[in-house]
Amino acid sequence: MTDEANPFESLQEQVDDAAAHIDVADGLLERLKRPERVLETNLTIRMDDGSLETFRAYRAQFNGDRGPYKGGIRYHPDVSRDEVKALSGWMAYKTATVDIPYGGGKGGIVVDPTTLSGGELERLTRAFAEELRPLIGEDRDIPAPDVNTGQREMNWIKDTYETLENTTEPGVVTGKSPDSGGSAGRVRATGRSTMLAAREVFDYLGKRIEGATVAVQGYGNAGSVAARLLESELGANVVAVSDSSGGIYTPGGFDAAAAKEHKNETGSVVGFGDASEEITNEELLGLDVDLLVPAALENAIDADLAETVSADVIVEAANGPLTPDADGVLTERDVHVVPDILANAGGVTVSYFEWVQNRQRFYWTEERVNEELERIICDAFDGLVTAYESYDAPNFRTAAYIVAIERIVDAHAESGTWP
Repeated sequence: MTDEANPFESLQEQVDDAAAHIDVADGLLERLKRPERVLETNLTIRMDDGSLETFRAYRAQFNGDRGPYKGGIRYHPDVSRDEVKALSGWMAYKTATVDIPYGGGKGGIVVDPTTLSGGELERLTRAFAEELRPLIGEDRDIPAPDVNTGQREMNWIKDTYETLENTTEPGVVTGKSPDSGGSAGRVRATGRSTMLAAREVFDYLGKRIEGATVAVQGYGNAGSVAARLLESELGANVVAVSDSSGGIYTPGGFDAAAAKEHKNETGSVVGFGDASEEITNEELLGLDVDLLVPAALENAIDADLAETVSADVIVEAANGPLTPDADGVLTERDVHVVPDILANAGGVTVSYFEWVQNRQRFYWTEERVNEELERIICDAFDGLVTAYESYDAPNFRTAAYIVAIERIVDAHAESGTWP
């Protein structure tokens, strides 16, 4: 794994690669490569021992031409301004790729949440919500969970906002618990869209996914759900998974759900009883499998690691797991990559469903959520393939950005430029 690639520069390079295939004015292209605004703030909270501690936090709003800004909030010690800018851009292009009426946003706090108590995390989250209060709202900017955040944190943000605004506005955030206005199917949505994208690309390439060998790097929510659905719904054979502590590999495959239970109990997949071999994350990325699913953080695969990849197909469950140089290597080697802005778009798509339900005060069954998600992901994949073939794009990622850029450019043109 590399820590040298700047994620924001990677995003800009991806936009440039796609724009080379279509007619976009230079001035507009520059607008499509930078966020509209970035909040940088310091949050000072009282710790359990009575001391004060300050945490840096960010919120980037990338592009609002197609609707309110939309994107998660992550808690991680490596959060940076450039990372948040890049993630907000990926969200803008993701929502456009799957054609839901949002722009892109992203937020984060520089913190290791495992070092804070529950009370400290709540105070930190509410302090951030107070800072975000002038920016967010169901028609302006709608946060959601991301790395190391979930329903609990979204419930706190919602409560803080509603209390300070003296209102009831469940659509101000998504990814809430069902009792607080969350949607059925939201927790498994990113993993489900990854599974659907894998099914569609295998079908397009004329490959059989039943019995296909699968390796998953990153066994959190997205990776573990994708693995279980690939196994249970498509009959794929999960042979390797990993997390930050290391990985496990069994050539004959193992029970993906049981591996997740082991991780929940012990904190890692390492030591899972059905696995015959312990491997590193880098070793997992080089396994000779039919499908590789990077589901950890960005920049997991650089150009050097891309040379060792033996998978036939990569489906990105994480945001930005490949550097642009890695993309180039894999394109030359005819490894097909379904990009993050389509493959992991299930999370934001079901967040959109949640927002719609919140506004209507009418809630859907999980069956309806899954059916609508499948329709959107399949339609988006069809649109990607059309662009891939029509523009003679070098890879699926460039094709997806072509689709997204054209939609954003059209929305901007229809709105006009003011003043």
